[in-house]
Amino acid sequence: MNIYIGNMSYDTTEDQLRQAFEGYGEVSTVNIISDRDSGRPKGFAFVEMSSKEEAMAAISGLNGQDMNGRALNVNEAKPRTEGGNRGGGGGRRSY
Repeated sequence: MNIYIGNMSYDTTEDQLRQAFEGYGEVSTVNIISDRDSGRPKGFAFVEMSSKEEAMAAISGLNGQDMNGRALNVNEAKPRTEGGNRGGGGGRRSY
């Protein structure tokens, strides 16, 4: 099961995340998302765990917990919606 971790300190490492989540079960992958241009972390990551039960235990155990001075926002990762529409519109209106 894929887990979203938000509100992370930019100093948080993959090893720190792996260690925190391994307290709840087997971690398959850890992926800290970085800015494509600058290479700096964006402050969120995804952790994949092998079982849903372990993942749910990690979510309930780590959500709101402090890591590197930030309260983590941990929940089930939702699949991206197709199309990537971020709203918008706008433009100039002529009268």
